[in-house]
Amino acid sequence: LSEKLPELLDFPKDLASLELAAKVQLKSLAEEMQAINKGLEKVEQELTISENDGPVSEIFCKGRNADALALYFGEDPARCPFEQVVTTLHNFVKLFTRSHEENCKQLDLEKKKAQKEAEPEKAKGESENEKDELSHPIKELDISLQSQPQTASAK
Repeated sequence: LSEKLPELLDFPKDLASLELAAKVQLKSLAEEMQAINKGLEKVEQELTISENDGPVSEIFCKGRNADALALYFGEDPARCPFEQVVTTLHNFVKLFTRSHEENCKQLDLEKKKAQKEAEPEKAKGESENEKDELSHPIKELDISLQSQPQTASAK
């Protein structure tokens, strides 16, 4: 080989990454590629759907990068990594939602409490009205008996 094709003696240099290539598992690589392709398809679907989201979506599309998104939410991209911005925003949304739900529950409890407090007063007012209604016919009956002319047998 050295006499006929000496340039081929350098073939090991062309295969310098052979040791690293031996560590690659094609099955795992294929699975990762498939997952990446599925993720890309989902991103494309979300992008298509988000085109109908209105003003919020338009603002995000104008930003087009992580730094613009961080700036939009008042963070300094040089000091605050994108992952932290998104995590902070996610936590804020969760806490806001929980707080809103708690406020709604508190409002409902206050309304129910006010209704329960109003019921005894209403019932008390109704029972007084019933007493008044019952006492009036008796007074009328007494008055009617007193005003009747006496009959011959009563004289």
